Amino acid sequence: MNQNPHLRASKTAVLLLNLGTPSAPTPKAVRAYLKEFLSDPRVVEIPRFIWWIILNGIILPIRSSASAKKYASIWLPQLGSPLMHYSRLQAKELGEKFSNEGNTVLVDLAMRYGKPSTQEALEGLKAQGMERLLLLPLYPQYSATTTASSFDEVFRVLSTWRDQPELRLVKHYHDNSAYIAALRDQVLSHWDKDGQPDFEKGDRFVMSFHGLPKRNLMKGDPYHCECLKTGRLLGESLGLELGQYIVTFQSRFGKAEWLKPYTAPTIEKLAKEGCQRIDIFCPGFPADCLETLEEIAMEAKESFLDHGGRDYRYIPCLNSNPKWIEALSNIAYQHLLGWSLGTESPDELAKCNERAELAKSMS
Repeated sequence: MNQNPHLRASKTAVLLLNLGTPSAPTPKAVRAYLKEFLSDPRVVEIPRFIWWIILNGIILPIRSSASAKKYASIWLPQLGSPLMHYSRLQAKELGEKFSNEGNTVLVDLAMRYGKPSTQEALEGLKAQGMERLLLLPLYPQYSATTTASSFDEVFRVLSTWRDQPELRLVKHYHDNSAYIAALRDQVLSHWDKDGQPDFEKGDRFVMSFHGLPKRNLMKGDPYHCECLKTGRLLGESLGLELGQYIVTFQSRFGKAEWLKPYTAPTIEKLAKEGCQRIDIFCPGFPADCLETLEEIAMEAKESFLDHGGRDYRYIPCLNSNPKWIEALSNIAYQHLLGWSLGTESPDELAKCNERAELAKSMS
């Protein structure tokens, strides 16, 4: 006789949410990814019909091939997409940390665009007995374009379920002390290996965050303020003074005004003014990706050197830094408070089955 599915062991799950990546560094795969990404009204907030014409008539035909070449330049041999590789590694190591600490917590990864899809991840967790779900975005700073969009997709999937899990959300952790400590450790580890910048000689530490159109800020998106706070807290934790570190915003697209100062012009300006060395870090990206490895580690470096700079040092993202896994665990535990982090014992399940059979016989 099959056991009542409602009486199986119920489990708590943590679902890491990230943006996504093409499945391959090819024009076809990149086009499919960009179409899904740029069709999201949370990402591009202009009238749908007008944007559909621009996207399908101009952007996708032109950008797909160019972007595919950029993805090919950062693709990892045998491992594929850096974002996918490091995001999966973070989920794996977070799950192992829970297990090593004696907790039975399911951990999985979902991408907002591409694979593994949110629906696939949720269905997989449901099949394993998930009854309590914590959504943990890999976006430390909240934005409607990233965090809210990922939540939207979870809500959309769950709206089709008859039996929904208990649900909790981590909105942001831009000022979480464990997150700031992980960032600090990543920077100091780099400096311990390669030497610290000489700030008295004009060297600078640049923190580059992904940009957004300025209108998002004017409409109430807190992302800009949260990036500035992360930058300030990291600068303070490193013992830096104002002026020794700079917060900038990268990846501007289109003609509209975006959050300032822009990363690329700032780097050029520093070089022209005689700055010989900059160390650059992307605190808002927990995993290396196209925007960090190609735009910052390659393109920005070339620009800095072309405009007179001599020493350009890119500091990798948190990736699988143990301090970062510890921070993810710290953040998760804060939001899991009060939930069971194991499964019911066999005796408890047996009692549940007995009560269910008794109720059935009396009906």
